Amino acid sequence: MSDQIDEYFDAALDLVKSAGNLIIEFRNGCKAYEQKSSDIDLVTEVDKNVEKTLMDGLSKQFPTHKFIGEETVSEGGQCVLSDDPTWIIDPVDGTLNFIHGYPQSCISVGLAINKECVAGVIYNPVLDLLFTAKKGNGAFLNKKPIHVSQTKEFSKALISFEAGTSRDPERLRVMFENFRTLVEKGHGVRTIGSAAMNMANVALGGSDAYFEFGIHAWDIAAGDIIVREAGGVCIDPAGGPLDLLSRRVLCAATADLAQELSKSLQQYYPERD
Repeated sequence: MSDQIDEYFDAALDLVKSAGNLIIEFRNGCKAYEQKSSDIDLVTEVDKNVEKTLMDGLSKQFPTHKFIGEETVSEGGQCVLSDDPTWIIDPVDGTLNFIHGYPQSCISVGLAINKECVAGVIYNPVLDLLFTAKKGNGAFLNKKPIHVSQTKEFSKALISFEAGTSRDPERLRVMFENFRTLVEKGHGVRTIGSAAMNMANVALGGSDAYFEFGIHAWDIAAGDIIVREAGGVCIDPAGGPLDLLSRRVLCAATADLAQELSKSLQQYYPERD
């Protein structure tokens, strides 16, 4: 199986690097976009072109593999995670950032087999940041090994979270309450507008934890394996195991920090993918 994963990973990495050129062209922003579920949930032709490039290239090499792609699902495609090798793709994670020219957006590609993420690539071509991981082989930034911090206490943790793309009143209430908790109890709070980049920063040791309600499988699949291979943990924000389709995630440098956070957060349960 490891040889097969190597083959799958190498093919995906080549395609991701190539697709990154589509993003670099718009490093100063992309003013042409469409609205999806809300006025802050947006899509550009670049999102669609990157996803098509990745899906076409991977399906040509691995015709039996399945796909979960953000733009395909938003246009009516199914979001089904089976035991088959499944590529989970966010062509531009942080589209709002991308539109504004804020350099925190990336391509996120995760490979799940038997519903477990076994390989992942997160690539920010504008800043030339390439995060990679394969099961049992560690995590890397630009081919150099990375590791999570050793932070165990909420009071000493730098924590990332996001406001998200939903204007749902209950979700907003929970988000503001949790923001207050982070400010009162944590060491610091950061928000950069990309779930994948937030998870990559935890893997890097730059931040100690990240959580969000309302994300999707394509936002977190690559980050899941990269964080775990960097020595961290990914769980459900309520403390149980991570479910890629639950639209909920909490990742942290240590299990102690993850569990302390889970007990401190107000919970919100979006409609599942």
